[in-house]
Amino acid sequence: MASVRKEALIDASPAVVWDAVRDVGSVHTRLAPGFVTDTRLEDGARVVTFANGLVARELIVDVDNAGRRLVWSVVGGRPTHHNGAMQVLAEGGGRTRVVWVADVLPHELAGPIGAMMEEGMRALRRALARKATGVAA
Repeated sequence: MASVRKEALIDASPAVVWDAVRDVGSVHTRLAPGFVTDTRLEDGARVVTFANGLVARELIVDVDNAGRRLVWSVVGGRPTHHNGAMQVLAEGGGRTRVVWVADVLPHELAGPIGAMMEEGMRALRRALARKATGVAA
C-alpha cells in the first residue's frame, strides 16, 4: 500500500484551522476553495467535486474533536483502497501544523493523489491564512 503524507504550517490558530477542517460539508467554501468547487453531504458521507472535474464520494469515518483529527475513505472510482486523515496540531506562536495522510491502492495512484494533495494544501494555506488575518477570500 502506498502512503502519501503532506504537511503545511499555517499562520492561524489550531482552533480556527480545526473549525474549518471539521466542517465536512464546506470544503469548497472554507477549507480549500478553488481546489474543491462543491461539497454535497449524504448520509455518513460527502461528495466532493474538485476543480479538475474529479468527483469523489468520501465516507466520513471519524471527526475526533479531542484529537483534532478527521478521517475519511474514498469509495468507488479508481482506488481499490483509500483512507485519508487530516490532523491539526498546535505549533506554538499561534501557528498550526496540518498533517494530511492518504493510504491508497493501487500503488500507481500515489503520484496523482500526492499531486492533488499538494495542490489542496496550497489552497488550504491560502484560505486559512486569509481567515486568520481577516482578509476576504
